[in-house]
This record gives sequence, structure tokens and C-alpha cells, in this order.
Amino acid sequence: MTAKLLAGRRVLAIGSALPDLAQGPLEGAIVTTGGLDRLIGVGAADADLLIIEADSWGGAALAAGVQALALCAAPPPVLLVGANLPTAVVRTLLRLERSDVLEAPFSNENLAAAVAHLMTARAAPAAAAPAPSGDIARCWAVTGAVGGSGATTIAIEIANQLCVRTGKDKSVCLIDLNLADGSAAAYLGASPAMRLPDLARAADTLDHSMLQAFATPLTKQFDLFSAARDPQAFESIPPEAILRLLEVACETYQWVIVDMPRHRRAWSVQALSGCDEVLVISELTVPALLAARSLSDEIERAIGSGRKPRIVLNRVAGRMFGPAPSLAEAERALQRKAEGGVSSDWEAAAASVNLGGPIATHRPKSKIVKDVQQLVERLAGEAAQRDGQTTRAA
Repeated sequence: MTAKLLAGRRVLAIGSALPDLAQGPLEGAIVTTGGLDRLIGVGAADADLLIIEADSWGGAALAAGVQALALCAAPPPVLLVGANLPTAVVRTLLRLERSDVLEAPFSNENLAAAVAHLMTARAAPAAAAPAPSGDIARCWAVTGAVGGSGATTIAIEIANQLCVRTGKDKSVCLIDLNLADGSAAAYLGASPAMRLPDLARAADTLDHSMLQAFATPLTKQFDLFSAARDPQAFESIPPEAILRLLEVACETYQWVIVDMPRHRRAWSVQALSGCDEVLVISELTVPALLAARSLSDEIERAIGSGRKPRIVLNRVAGRMFGPAPSLAEAERALQRKAEGGVSSDWEAAAASVNLGGPIATHRPKSKIVKDVQQLVERLAGEAAQRDGQTTRAA
């Protein structure tokens, strides 16, 4: 059956031991061989089936090759075989529309069955993850006034609350743009999938399908975009790649939460200008409050649209007396009203970070969860009201 299925079909074999299969389970196919470089830009015009032998390559080279394959617009069906199958490589591969993994040792019958399954499977529609029809995409940026202000934690909780609010698959994403030392993936117990060299190369061609190669799915609703920590990251990636990533994410998801770096980058002003809300997270200390006021003024001047960043006070203590400024004193230091406060709950925050995941997952009754929920409901409600006014005016 397999011989009939493969008769005249083009099989691209990536690996030194695979050509021998042409006389066995791949009999009847036109088998050509190549290195991992053949995976760059490969499509239906190049092969009807790809077979990659994992054991022929080092882990880093194999990961780079599979990532390049994931960036292809419409790659052929892919079968990865071998005794040593790196988990990260397998996860990236299985995000493709038609792919399978076969662990060695395997028989000719095992290989023939896997090939037959791939060759007869139907490809999914090309636009697998469009923006929800009729929905208006919203992009909120979150940034810390000072280091350690808890901006990443709040960004994660905001994204989680939006998942609860929308209830739709593929509706929310969190993009960690702290490329040098971002911690969103670590806080969520996830593996970063956004390889910056590949993103840089995809600046002009990134689309909905390619975007998914950079995503780490956390739930059916929630995707994370983050890269491995790299001290040279900001120097190595062009602004166009970051801005294109944000643009396609806003076309794909209903809600996009961006964890922004504190210090301005070449793309910061353009990125913030495209956001519907900018949240500046501050601790309730005098230096942090002064930094929040300065950063908010700086952002307001830079984007020049009349929109004001919203300052959110984090780690607000429940006690009436103590060394921390009161809310009124904090607003005097800010010279503006704070958008809201998030209660201090160190135990819940620490448990969440150590276990991996939002605080709402591990400590759903935490005051942090309730405060962020109220913040999200208020901001999302205002956005919906503005949309309604715009629709009536039109």
C-alpha cells in the first residue's frame, strides 16, 4: 500500500542514514538527500514529504533547522525519526499542520504506517489563527517605573483575567519584550519559543501562520511570546521585526498584552503609540513614585496623542499606618490620580512564581487576583464604551 502511495512522490531525506530507506519502506518514491539548510523556505514545490533523521545532527543545529521549517508558509508533511529526540524540537515540530515523530528503533512497518498517515492527512486551512471575526483587537502595554516593581507579574495576571473575560480560544497573548532579561516564561513555567535570529529574518514576511512558530501555548486561549535571555538581544534585532511582531499579533488575537522594557529602545515610541493603554507600574515608595511620574510624562510627550499613561500602584499594604505613603500622599507625589492599586500578597506571588503560572491558578482568593480583576473590568469596560460611542457616531 505504501509503495503505491509513494509511487513518483518526492521525498526529501535529511540525514546520512535515510537514503537506504529508498530500497525499503520508501520504495517507489523519488528520494533526494540534503542537509538542514534545505529546510529553509521549503514548500510543496520542493517535496511531497520530509523525513528528518534527528541523530545525524547536534541538538542546536537540529533546533535551528526545525525552527526554520516552522517559519515556512506551507511546508510539506514532516516525519522526525531517531533515538534522541529533543523535547523542544519535538514541540516546535508538532505545531506544524502535518507532522509526526517516530522514535528509534522502529521497523519498516512502523515507518510505512507513519508515512501513510502523513501522506493521507489533509492539510488544515492556511489561515489557522485569524483574528476573531468582528472583534476589535486591543493592545495594552505594561511597564515598570523601577526595576522589581512587579510589572511582569501584573502583566501575567491581566492576560489571565482577559482569558476569563473573553472565554474564546486563541484570544489572548502576552509578548515579553524584555529581550535581554525577560522573566515572563520563567514565571509561567514555560519554555520560550521565540528565537530572535529567526524573528529578525522574518521581519518582512511574518504572517499569521509564521507567528505561531514563535508562540508557546499555555492554554487553549492564552499564548506566550518570549525569547531566551540574551544580553545582546536589543542590539541584534531590528526595530522592524519587533513592530511587525506586534502588528501581526494584533491582527491575530483579540487581546495583546505587552511587557515593555523600562528603558527606551529604538522601537519603544512606535510600539507604545500603537497601544490602546499604557500602564506604568509603581511601588508605593517615594523613589518609585517619582520615577513613575517622570516615566509617564516622558511617554505622554513621546506619543503625543493626548493619551495619558495610567499609573497602577503595586504592593499596596492593607494596614492603615506605617512607613509607606498613603494613597493621597502617593497621588501628590505623582501629581495625578492613580488608576488603581494592587494589594501586597507576597506569599501568593512567591507560590505562583515557584510553581509556575498565574497567581489566579494557585491562589485564586488572593487580593492580587481580585484587584487585577477589578482593574481589567474597568479598563475593558471603558474600551467597550468608547467602541459603542464610535459606532454610534459613525
